[in-house]
Amino acid sequence: MTGAESSSSYLIIRHNVRTYESGGVVEVVRGKQAAETALKTLGDCQPSADRTAGWRYFCEKTDLKAGMDPARATHLREADLDVRESKGGAK
Repeated sequence: MTGAESSSSYLIIRHNVRTYESGGVVEVVRGKQAAETALKTLGDCQPSADRTAGWRYFCEKTDLKAGMDPARATHLREADLDVRESKGGAK
């Protein structure tokens, strides 16, 4: 693992693979290893009905600070996605 991977922050995001609905940011962690561990823990603890309904977790590298409030991280991520989408659509 590179130094950048261990010092970077990662978002753990909940989403539904059937409906494409976002469940928002669950956690902001420091380091790729911590992100992978969090994903495994969430997957292992996830109720089978939840998984059957299509809910999954993934990680995404971010500039946000590890440990920040998940609701705030969700808001900032959504705002960033809106800006990127608006720039990508205008040509």
